Amino acid sequence: MRKLLNTLYVMTENCYLSLDGENIVIQDGEKTLGRFPLHTLENIICFTYKGASPALMGACAERKIGMSFFSPRGAFLARVIGKEYGNVLLRKEQYRISDDDDKGVFYAKNMIVGKVFNSRWSIERTLRDHAYRVDAERLKRISNSLYSTLPKIDSTRKLDELRGMEGKAAEQYFSVFDDMILNQKDEFVFKTRNRRPPLDNVNALLSFAYTILAGDCANALSSVGLDSYVGFMHGDRPGRVSLALDLMEEMRPVLADRFILTLINTRAIQGVHFEKQRDGAVLLNSDGRKIFLSAWQNHKKETITHPFLKEKIEWGLVPYVQALLLARTIRGDIDEYPPFLWK
Repeated sequence: MRKLLNTLYVMTENCYLSLDGENIVIQDGEKTLGRFPLHTLENIICFTYKGASPALMGACAERKIGMSFFSPRGAFLARVIGKEYGNVLLRKEQYRISDDDDKGVFYAKNMIVGKVFNSRWSIERTLRDHAYRVDAERLKRISNSLYSTLPKIDSTRKLDELRGMEGKAAEQYFSVFDDMILNQKDEFVFKTRNRRPPLDNVNALLSFAYTILAGDCANALSSVGLDSYVGFMHGDRPGRVSLALDLMEEMRPVLADRFILTLINTRAIQGVHFEKQRDGAVLLNSDGRKIFLSAWQNHKKETITHPFLKEKIEWGLVPYVQALLLARTIRGDIDEYPPFLWK
């Protein structure tokens, strides 16, 4: 099994990244802020204005180290992509599946089964741990509704029908998301999902987490030889990592949403960690992003037993393992894609 290496998050807005031998060097003007060996890293995520040297970007591409650039406010800008790895026949088969909705739906529906299953698990966990602090009857009703949706999703053979069921299930799940926020209710109120831009603290956290998770999935897909830009359920759009968005669907409730609920309910993130823009957008401020990313990195190192492989892995390897299982399914090594079903 692949070893989980470190992700380097660069938060200082005016710093510049360069290469010195086998090390990445972070500088702010004439001051050196840090020096890190490349062989210890698998991802570099930069929230900076000045960027990085071509030599460093080339070294990362050659070593298959993911490198992504965001604005200091968290908006995705670009990603460094090196040589394509893996069998070209694998990607050709991926493209054939993407062009044929009758084939693509068999992959997409399993990913959405995973998403709905894990959404229900998240609700059930809140019911199990905090039954006396929530409207148990309301949460149980939504949980039962999601459960009844699973066989319908599994039996569908049409992508448009699948998208409709996924949208309805997501609406039901988010209708009780506020119930799962147990502390800091004045600062963290969730009414509905909004994005581009997020308009409240909870949506700011969700959007930021989904952006980071999408990048992790895109890097994982590239590492196993798949094209992260060509998906099965999310349509083709310039610059959109459609297959990464497909793959992350099943991981949203367990990798992102539960993580966000923990940050809020343990008061690790508070109202002072956000700032409101002139256009009404609400974003994490610098301190908030540092707290978020530090906790995210620690969470990725926690060990779980993968439900399909029955092997112990770190949470941070889940995108890679699912990408690997997807590639094996496309190659014909596995009869059907096994989604990540967390219990």
